[in-house]
Amino acid sequence: MYSSTHGLPHVMSYGDVPVVVYKPSVVERKHGNFIDSSYQSILNQPGWRHRLDKVHTQSARSLPQSDEGWQELDSSMSSDALLMNIFCCPGLTQIQTLGLQLGFELDEIPEFGYRPRIPRNRCVDRTEIDMKLGTLLVESKLTETDFQIQRPAIVESYCDFCVVFDQESLPRLNGQYISYQLIRNVLAAHHLGFGFCVLLDARRPDLLEAWFAVTRCVKIADVRTRCKVLTWQELAEALPEDLQHFLDQKYGIVPPGQIPSPCNSDIDHVE
Repeated sequence: MYSSTHGLPHVMSYGDVPVVVYKPSVVERKHGNFIDSSYQSILNQPGWRHRLDKVHTQSARSLPQSDEGWQELDSSMSSDALLMNIFCCPGLTQIQTLGLQLGFELDEIPEFGYRPRIPRNRCVDRTEIDMKLGTLLVESKLTETDFQIQRPAIVESYCDFCVVFDQESLPRLNGQYISYQLIRNVLAAHHLGFGFCVLLDARRPDLLEAWFAVTRCVKIADVRTRCKVLTWQELAEALPEDLQHFLDQKYGIVPPGQIPSPCNSDIDHVE
């Protein structure tokens, strides 16, 4: 386990499948869930640092009591933490290969927890998207089981829903729409004229299948071409060596064709 191997302060959650949750060191300005270079950048950027305060909503019933409280990005299961480990790394958005791979202009500053304000009937959606990078919206997934399920009344209330999607072909379960997050974020990309990318683990073919099940229902060709999916493994290939090493050791994420280091990850992947 990564946390024990590296002697990092942490606790384990309660339950049948315990999760590693890290204790940040205020004095040393270090955090076991982050590579040092990215964590220093986060602490020095007010907009990014604010993201660290996002409360862990299940901590009261799943974690030991802490005077400082537990935050969502303390958890080894946090896809937001993985996303920030990568995109808060100094010089990351200056890598040309990465810019071409994802579709963003060099030197863009990532914005985390972006609210696209998608129009709905008589209101706007205030739900967050994980990251905005220039004109690219990004949704990140790590160990989440799916892209959420939502009632038809909510999904069909988006103003351009029937314009963008072939409603009858979208996958459903017991009448409810599957992969609501994908539907919502494609609508955000359409509304803003942005690109949209989902980052997910190559070890999760179920999420990849869910992505294609939704995007094949997009009726507007221009919107469909602005939507893409990329695995963390494919992304890792363009990253600096020290960041690649961190992702290998902590998450078992390595470029395609490489074999992860033996059993150092503290992430239990859902297959």
